[in-house]
Amino acid sequence: MAHWLFKSEPSSWSWDEQVAAGEAGTAWTGVRNHLARKHLQAMRLGDQGFFYHSNEGKAVVGIVEVIREYYPDHTDPTGRFGMVDLKAVEPMPEPVTLEAIKAQPELADMVLIRNSRLSVQPVTDEEWRIVRRLGGL
Repeated sequence: MAHWLFKSEPSSWSWDEQVAAGEAGTAWTGVRNHLARKHLQAMRLGDQGFFYHSNEGKAVVGIVEVIREYYPDHTDPTGRFGMVDLKAVEPMPEPVTLEAIKAQPELADMVLIRNSRLSVQPVTDEEWRIVRRLGGL
């Protein structure tokens, strides 16, 4: 199973809204970056990811799961981009801030640090374990 990080500004789509979507989950629309699109295309059912509040909060606040693989994004008038569907799995008992992630030398190569603007990014197994531990899971 691969691991990912999904960034969302809480004022646009928050963890609480993701949780409220329930088992049906929600479509992860609006990705317009070609590298992020490649990551979405690589996702498989059951892959899990961190839900990261960007700009406001700057912290990993929960875990989500891919419940539908890549398909066309109905919000893209060009038809070039797609999306996956995600459902909330569990909250982080303690949000893991960007500051806390940067303080861990073993996370120095994390995409979140190296390419902070990328909205959908891969997370290595080791990064997954470390961030979960920092969050109390």
